[in-house]
Amino acid sequence: MRRLLNIFRRKVVAPKPVQEEGRPFKERYVYFKRLLSENNTVLEIMADMEEKLSGEYIFDMNYVRTSCSKLVDSVQNIIVNLDKLSKGKYPNLYFAFAKINSKIEATLTNKTEIPVTDFTIPFDSVTKDMVNSVGGKNANLGEIKNKIGLPVPEGFCITAYAFKKFIEFNDLKNKIILSSVDIVDMEGLNRISREARDLIMNSQIPPDIESSISNAFSELSRKISSRAGSPTASVRSSAIHEDAKFTFAGQYKTALNVKADNVIENYKRVISSLFNTRAIFYYKSKGFEEEDMVMAVGVVEMIDAKASGVMYSSDPTDAEKNDIIINAVWGLGKYAVDGTVAPNVYIVSRDEPRTILEKTTPVQEVMLKCNPKEDVVEVEVPEEIRAASCLTDDQIKFLADYALVLEKHYNIPQDIEWVLDEKNKFFILQTRPLRILKEKPVKNIQAITDGYKILINKGQIACKGVGAGKVFFVKNDEDLQKFPEGAVLVAKHTSPKFVKVMNKASAIVADVGGITGHMASLSREYNVPTLLDTQVAMKTLEAGKEITVDAINGNIYEGRIEELIEAGKRENPFKDTAVFKFLRALLNNIVPLKLIDPEDEKFSPDYCETFHDITRFAHEVAMKEMFQIADSPNIPNIRKREAVKIEVKIPLEIYVIDLDGGIKSDSKKITPDQILSIPMNALLQGMMAMEWPGPPPINVKGFFSVIASTTMQPHSEKLLWEPSFAIISREYMNFNIRLGYHIQTVEAFVGDNINDNYVRFLFKGGGASIDRRARRTRLIKEILELTDFDVKRTGDVLDARVTKYDKSNLLKKLGILARLTAYTKQLDMTLFNDAMVDWYIKEFLSKYYTEDWE
Repeated sequence: MRRLLNIFRRKVVAPKPVQEEGRPFKERYVYFKRLLSENNTVLEIMADMEEKLSGEYIFDMNYVRTSCSKLVDSVQNIIVNLDKLSKGKYPNLYFAFAKINSKIEATLTNKTEIPVTDFTIPFDSVTKDMVNSVGGKNANLGEIKNKIGLPVPEGFCITAYAFKKFIEFNDLKNKIILSSVDIVDMEGLNRISREARDLIMNSQIPPDIESSISNAFSELSRKISSRAGSPTASVRSSAIHEDAKFTFAGQYKTALNVKADNVIENYKRVISSLFNTRAIFYYKSKGFEEEDMVMAVGVVEMIDAKASGVMYSSDPTDAEKNDIIINAVWGLGKYAVDGTVAPNVYIVSRDEPRTILEKTTPVQEVMLKCNPKEDVVEVEVPEEIRAASCLTDDQIKFLADYALVLEKHYNIPQDIEWVLDEKNKFFILQTRPLRILKEKPVKNIQAITDGYKILINKGQIACKGVGAGKVFFVKNDEDLQKFPEGAVLVAKHTSPKFVKVMNKASAIVADVGGITGHMASLSREYNVPTLLDTQVAMKTLEAGKEITVDAINGNIYEGRIEELIEAGKRENPFKDTAVFKFLRALLNNIVPLKLIDPEDEKFSPDYCETFHDITRFAHEVAMKEMFQIADSPNIPNIRKREAVKIEVKIPLEIYVIDLDGGIKSDSKKITPDQILSIPMNALLQGMMAMEWPGPPPINVKGFFSVIASTTMQPHSEKLLWEPSFAIISREYMNFNIRLGYHIQTVEAFVGDNINDNYVRFLFKGGGASIDRRARRTRLIKEILELTDFDVKRTGDVLDARVTKYDKSNLLKKLGILARLTAYTKQLDMTLFNDAMVDWYIKEFLSKYYTEDWE
């Protein structure tokens, strides 16, 4: 008892000078602020890059490279500042960065690889996996001939390796520079194109390549001599990316009916067409780079066509139709593809038995035929067949069968060129993917939604789209485990943990959250329509009710609006461009978030797989490092020139250290109105607004539990009389509050950027027995959870936090903590059973709880 009385007689001593092992608080705070700034830069860049993947924005490789460069710099700066803040606790973060950055650099420097091959390769040896050797058109012809078994003309490839050697032999790489070409400047584009083509035409074919071409043509002549007296060939482009996802249709030159003596000259003409104006424009506008401009060439047996044309294995204007479309002209097919004459059009059903649904046969007066000497010539169509069908019904159906065979093999609709020779034999000249227009015209939104009730018409769109389903509120981890397929996830605020159900959610709605946050990034990655910062969804929406989330216009409707859902589906052709695919590949090492739960044992640098993981980890541990300032063993040694006392009419002795703009006075004693720190001011105002309780009414057991508890705790005397202190800046506060025998720390960052903002609250200890202290933390936990704090409690230790709220909402949260601080002072002595806890919770809520806290 004497020891206890001595405790109460002890006088409070002002704090003494401090410098944390030569690392002043201001220095650590500077690192923390820099880290937050770089973190926001990373999130903004990632959000912008992800937004480009929506397909609604046109961008080029320069944008991708510039964004990546900025991203790398900011992530590096995050690591450096965390390293200084934590005094080198996380060296493995450097290794994680190096590993991820090496993958990004590999993608950024990824160039079209040209395999070392023979200069010429016969079609007999070619398949579709040889694209980088023989180009897209040749690879497909080889595939048709050798794998599918449909007839193609004989021929050989002049390889991409031959092109590379030709460029090197004439030092053309240093003479033809396209990286600075502005495709908007047509005059400049024409000039550069003309200069590049002249350079190629004036260059020499290396002797070994010329010899290889000559030998290959001799072998081709031997193969086809039985079909032609003096064999000729077409010399056709086969660029590396041609006839793939991008057709490059009509971009390059084709020489027809070429004799052996002129193959070399026409080879140069074809490869020079790689640099014609429209081809350069096409390459650049589709996001290809200079290194991708590689031309192989096909030398193909010339078929003197009776008829020829193009066919589509599906209707390109309407995927719902079940038709094959065949176009045909008399003579060579050039007039069919360039629109010189109106072709015959045949519409054929895809179903068995094959049926000709429609036949159009306009009059054709001229056609293109092979000149007996060389080249081609326009001639009149014989009068007796000018109005006749180019193909018989049997030939039409036969050709339609070919179309479906090709589509089945490639597993995608095909755009096919064909020819019919004078002996009525079909040959396939080319096949490539057919682009199908899947997008349906978006109807008037007003007409679609007329009659449907708008439940919410505000919020920020994080991921565009339309989703519908039943409302499912997510308030904790248990709710996530119960989340049903197709529901709309509705929550008070965002959380990266929602990634667990993003494959199930039809849409996500949150009252609080920003479009550059972690969860917003994840929603875009998973393409879940997401509406954030709605403010009223938790109050307005009803669990289990069907709603439609329009994350295009920012509305939420009652019921399911099928037309709106359908209208929200759209396809943008830019998504198929090389630059789009390149960005998507890069983001695989940047955006996906694997480090979600800080409590997970894998939440460490060793498990960082993306830049997003690094920023998430660094942000989390940076907050932890700042929070631990309060636990520094040197806190009692605060230098007097740094410590300022606040004269405040509450039962606390408070000293502050100003890091940057937290107070507006140089005096050693200040009043609350001189506090400029946003979070500190909010907490103090809340404390001052409370009527602080006097000694609580306690029973004998409660009194003696204090005696027993303090006697058993050797540091309890010191705790009782220690002053409270706060480390503050304009936006930051780390307030270590000493109230009797318990300690509580409130840390907060309250600024204009929602991604920086958080409040953390740690409560531990007390003078009563452990069971009474535990009851007090239960009381605090239940009240804080009502106001959206994420709370972890173990016995008499409580750790709560709330993140990513805007300034006004965080200030309300601090007001709650201020009231709880005063209300729960010495309350542990009275909590002799659980019923008392429930009673005090109800009393606190009835006196101090308002809906403004939500």
